[in-house]
Amino acid sequence: MKELYFSIKEAADILGVSTLTLRNWDKSGKFPAQRHPMNNYRVYKLSALEHIIEDIEGGTNKSNAEKRIKKLLIKHEE
Repeated sequence: MKELYFSIKEAADILGVSTLTLRNWDKSGKFPAQRHPMNNYRVYKLSALEHIIEDIEGGTNKSNAEKRIKKLLIKHEE
C-alpha cells in the first residue's frame, strides 16, 4: 500500500499543535519530518502521525485526531 504524506499545516491540524511546534520538534529530533524530494518541504507520513498521536494523547481524545485524519484522507483521495 502506498504511504500517504501530509503537509506541515495538515499535520499540525491533525495533532492540534502549531506549525512552529512541528518545526521545533523536527529540529530537536523529537518528531523528525521527512523531506519532499522536489522542494525540500517538511512532510509527515500517516503512520508517523498515528504513532505520535498515541504517544501524545495516550488514548485520550484520540477520536478527534482520528476524525481529522479521516477528513484529510478523503480530501487526498479526491
